Amino acid sequence: MTAAPGPATNVAVELAQLRGETHTGLEQIKGTLGVLVERTPRTDADVRQLRADMEKEIDDLQKQIDELNRGRWPLAQIGALAAVVGVVAAVIALFLT
Repeated sequence: MTAAPGPATNVAVELAQLRGETHTGLEQIKGTLGVLVERTPRTDADVRQLRADMEKEIDDLQKQIDELNRGRWPLAQIGALAAVVGVVAAVIALFLT
């Protein structure tokens, strides 16, 4: 005849299972943290490279803007000159008629 397991045996079995689950959970956490620690330097390097690329691109765009500003016409001065020429033409037309 086999004796039925007592409450102390059940507690011991449950504690063993709990230890196993805790150990497994901690190993999963360690693995996840290992992956994160491995990714951090790569992410930092990627961010530095992205920042360098963006700064280079911004510098190129700034050079293009400067070139465009140097090549543009001075529209305000041309407008003022056209207005003066128009006034002179109107005064001449007024006196000739």
